[in-house]
Amino acid sequence: MNDNKKGRLDVQVTGAEITHADALDASTGVEIVVTQAFGPNGDNLVGISDVTFDGHPAVTLLLRAAGREGLVHLSPIHGDDRKAGYTDIPAGTKCELLCPVSKLPLHKVDQVGDAAYFALYLSPKGQKGSYVLLSDVWGHYHSRIIDDFELISAWTQA
Repeated sequence: MNDNKKGRLDVQVTGAEITHADALDASTGVEIVVTQAFGPNGDNLVGISDVTFDGHPAVTLLLRAAGREGLVHLSPIHGDDRKAGYTDIPAGTKCELLCPVSKLPLHKVDQVGDAAYFALYLSPKGQKGSYVLLSDVWGHYHSRIIDDFELISAWTQA
């Protein structure tokens, strides 16, 4: 993400030029990479570990699930479900998502059915409408990247 003249942070998009968010598709070579993601206190959670995915630093969360707690490192490449660390969690398990730096829970933004969505902000100020939304259900790979209340991408497992 880079600061632009309006002070907004932009998500890095690589690959072929696109004209509409619906055109985002792995087969086109377009890739959305989260290069900064901030917890509720403004801590950057990208690159706080040495874990990388295709050369990109991981997004690290503290996860509580199934009576245990541990760090999970998520691929910053949107639509890529690779993880490292605390990952031996049964599919469908509800998880508590926390900032690994402050230990504060991520902010809940939405509820859709059994899944709640929690925010990783795209700026350290924690601005509403600019975030990556993550589901709290393990194995539920629906996520959203929203900037200035505009949906940048939506991905669901095929």
